[in-house]
Amino acid sequence: MKRIVSLILIGLLVASGVDAMAQSKDKKTSRKGKKTTSMYVEGRQKVRQSDYATFDKFTNFSSKDNNVYYSPFNYIDIPGLTADVNPAWPEEIKPVMNYLEKVSRATMTLCAIYALNPEITDHQQREQLHKQAREEAKASLDAFEDWKKKKGMKNKTQYKVAEIDYRYFKGANYYNEQRGDDIIHVGVLIYLGSKKKSIFVADTGVHSFPDIKFFPNDATLLDSWNPVLDELAEYLKDNDRKGVLLSGYADNQGTEAYITGISRQRAMEVKKALLLRGIDATRIEIIAKGDADPIGDNSTYEGRVMNNRVNIKIQ
Repeated sequence: MKRIVSLILIGLLVASGVDAMAQSKDKKTSRKGKKTTSMYVEGRQKVRQSDYATFDKFTNFSSKDNNVYYSPFNYIDIPGLTADVNPAWPEEIKPVMNYLEKVSRATMTLCAIYALNPEITDHQQREQLHKQAREEAKASLDAFEDWKKKKGMKNKTQYKVAEIDYRYFKGANYYNEQRGDDIIHVGVLIYLGSKKKSIFVADTGVHSFPDIKFFPNDATLLDSWNPVLDELAEYLKDNDRKGVLLSGYADNQGTEAYITGISRQRAMEVKKALLLRGIDATRIEIIAKGDADPIGDNSTYEGRVMNNRVNIKIQ
């Protein structure tokens, strides 16, 4: 009898120990998850200065267009400028600031771009410079967000920090003339409008969501997808600086107009579901992809089901 009681007690102690370890693991996982969530999207990209030559004079602010404004404005000056609620913005960026003050609800993406001197080959030194450059950029963007709030501006702004290869941007011979700067503050890229054309790699910490599937020749959003939509809506509420791109797809059965139309309708149905869950329309972009990028065999019913989908991309 005593032996049985002892075994029971040992079992209870082991079970409580396992439970405590599981709870500790859950807490660590939760903390780790929070650390990967950031208000900034960071990336690396090759960009030629000539790619933005046509945007040097900013004349069109239509939200229907993918308006991109490149300026060599040194973004580390932002904290000093925004210390005053009414800063004197420099000429190269003043048109954008004037527009934002007039249209305080305009959606915008502001990206601070930096580069490192390619002649610095020491890995540890480059890592330290990367860290310094990112901290400078983020401090500047924080200051801009504070200024925007003081001005009472309601626009949704997404912030990005990106490193580019300055030899590619300015040309390979650039450092024959200038070699002094370890960190080059290239400037800012500003996107205005609800349609954001992102040239930067996606944030590796962004949560992914499964494709929402539809039956062939049908755009009915099934109730079985509600858990995914609920999770997506909660994620967007917790990360209010991010948007979502809904890409509608279809199989290849029917005319081109029909295929494009039903793929758009599917994306629209998912958008409506997010609107009902309290997500602002300016954060949701839809695109009709038709029968592009098939992931299943269109000659079989199962393959067509796989292709009739809406892809969800956080941006």
